[in-house]
Amino acid sequence: MEEEVKEKVEGSSLDQLAGKYLTFALGEEDYGIEILTVREIIGVMEITQIPQVPTYLRGIINLRGKVIPVVDLRAKFQMPVIEDTEETCIVVVSVQEVYIGVLIDRVNEVLDVKRENIEPPPKFGSTISSDYILGIGKINDSIKILLGIEKVLIDDISRAQDISN
Repeated sequence: MEEEVKEKVEGSSLDQLAGKYLTFALGEEDYGIEILTVREIIGVMEITQIPQVPTYLRGIINLRGKVIPVVDLRAKFQMPVIEDTEETCIVVVSVQEVYIGVLIDRVNEVLDVKRENIEPPPKFGSTISSDYILGIGKINDSIKILLGIEKVLIDDISRAQDISN
């Protein structure tokens, strides 16, 4: 399963990356995920904490009778954790037929990113992994980091399956 995701991210030509992305903010940075992975966007609701899980796994929610784990993307990316605001929301994504909530600071918009506006991800050297970055979208004067949400959440998928069952 992890090999399939790795191949998808590494084998992605920039042509394949063109398409619609849900863009969102974490702090001052803008990110995008492929719209086809997004199932719904909901406001922050009561999140039940689970003991003995990584700190970035905020807990679980009950969404219309379905138990969904919620990953705090700020914590996952080792960014400072902040208080939830009115703009904080949960993007429910489907990764390998598993639903996972991703906590973000703010949804921006859905963008149609053209091939000519996508650059390959930068190389940071051997000590910093950028495997989860599909590419860099250049939109007007801003930059959107295009994430492979499967790669970001690959370690959490089996944990999510255990929680959901």
